[in-house]
Amino acid sequence: MSAPKLLLVEDDQALAELLEYRFESEGYNVRTTSDGDEALVLASEDTPDLVILDWMIEGTSGLEVCRRLRRDKATAAVPIIMLTAREAEDDRVRGLDTGADDYITKPFSPRELLARVSAVLRRVRPALAGESLEVGDLKLDPVAHRVERRGQQLQIGPTEYRLLKFFMEHPRRVFSRGQLLDAVWGTGSEIEERTVDVHIRRLRKAITIVNTTDPIRTVRSAGYAMEPV
Repeated sequence: MSAPKLLLVEDDQALAELLEYRFESEGYNVRTTSDGDEALVLASEDTPDLVILDWMIEGTSGLEVCRRLRRDKATAAVPIIMLTAREAEDDRVRGLDTGADDYITKPFSPRELLARVSAVLRRVRPALAGESLEVGDLKLDPVAHRVERRGQQLQIGPTEYRLLKFFMEHPRRVFSRGQLLDAVWGTGSEIEERTVDVHIRRLRKAITIVNTTDPIRTVRSAGYAMEPV
């Protein structure tokens, strides 16, 4: 199981170094920046699994960064935890209304932040916490690398497994071929988009057993989505 990717946006260098050390010690892959504009570039280059975002940062403000991440289809579902010295209720409401999933005021305990991050990831992406994924009658165990449908173990190739895992982490969401290429093959991949169609066909074949419905929906001119069946 790959390490959760964390984007830390914090302009207090001492605090950023402390948090980077604590999260990397817990197995996270951490990228840091103190600049809002750079944060947007980093998020677009390699979509993080979660963003820790300070409100008062260099360049574009944390609040505006949050707003833009929510507008971008590639990062719209990425969890965001905002850090700020602003304690007023109105500020907290503004942060949450802008799209933050959680809000922590300074000073705070790094241990509490670790717990908050873990809780958010368990809720939105269970596989990152080592928990099984279930969508309809499909079950994926990311630790055992095992996929079952109605209790029957399925034999799935490595690329199809990554594709299935991504779909199961985001049920009902429609993804274009380009988005699937970035998520499954990696940003900057030189693989052609039509390759996605080939692996979708292979995945459909692998997860189809007697008396079951195809859970992968083709959305014309848009891409693919997984539906619980």
